[in-house]
Amino acid sequence: MNLGRVARTVAAMAAVFGTVAVVAAPAAAQQNYPNRPIRFLVPNAPGGATTIVARLVGDKLTHAWGQQVIIDNRPGGNNIVAGETLMRSAPDGQTLLLVTAAHVINPTAHSNPLYKEILELPPVVTLVNTEYLLVVNAAVPANNLKEFVALAKAKPSQLNAAVSNVGGIQHLALEYFNVLAGVKLVAVPYRGGGPGMADLVGGQVQLAFNNTLTLLPHIKSGKIRALGVGGETRLSVLPQLPTFSEQGLPGYIVKNWMGVVVPARTPKNIVDKLASEIIKIQGMADFKEKLALQGVEPFVNGPDKFAALIKADLAAFAKVIKAANIRLEN
Repeated sequence: MNLGRVARTVAAMAAVFGTVAVVAAPAAAQQNYPNRPIRFLVPNAPGGATTIVARLVGDKLTHAWGQQVIIDNRPGGNNIVAGETLMRSAPDGQTLLLVTAAHVINPTAHSNPLYKEILELPPVVTLVNTEYLLVVNAAVPANNLKEFVALAKAKPSQLNAAVSNVGGIQHLALEYFNVLAGVKLVAVPYRGGGPGMADLVGGQVQLAFNNTLTLLPHIKSGKIRALGVGGETRLSVLPQLPTFSEQGLPGYIVKNWMGVVVPARTPKNIVDKLASEIIKIQGMADFKEKLALQGVEPFVNGPDKFAALIKADLAAFAKVIKAANIRLEN
């Protein structure tokens, strides 16, 4: 017996089986997904709409899969902090990032090339679609859009608006309003909807453009006053509140959406499983009821349709950014 040949054969077989084992391990992990707690990154400070939606979705995923979904708020850098955190994460579906319309606004409004890298992250599913309202502190002497525009024209650059992130959807809503209404409102950036609302309620700023998820409790308490809806139709939770078009400002349509993206090279079967589970959650009666109480509805798009939405909104928001002459260096 040629012991040398036997040794080489055994070594070769070990190498082959070792390779098979290495290949099989990730495949097994994919089949067992998720196999440990999931981290759900939110690019804003706690207390705003993004955290509310992330928690609602996270609670349902935890119940469905038996793995804890941990909400990880990572504000800062106009969403870059959260985006970079995701890009450094393993492509195994265990780390998710909640994105908003800022995901497609930032690459056009900002010069930082990181925004284009974040934009390329694989889309999984959209979550909700929200209309934007114009609200003012209760002490502001305006009860409707006409009175507010008159006040803003009488006080140029004296009325301050809370916005989450310079160049984000709230800032875009503000600057677009400035263009269409012929006024000069000033953006005051915050690290999320929660801190901005605290200052609006406290009177440190006078107004905000934001969604019902963040605004509704404060509107109902009387601490802030809603002046108009920036969408095509009135809201069922605020049926008495007219749209901007009804109040003489046609063409002002600004909406926001939320969705989920994952790290580059995340396997397709994991993306599809995650999308399928979240879409199932969006159809649940109690989930829809909780959203309805906040004035929003599920917005259902899987990976392919979400990718198409991103492409379409890139073009749409670019037109608004051009009209508002927004270009930021960060």
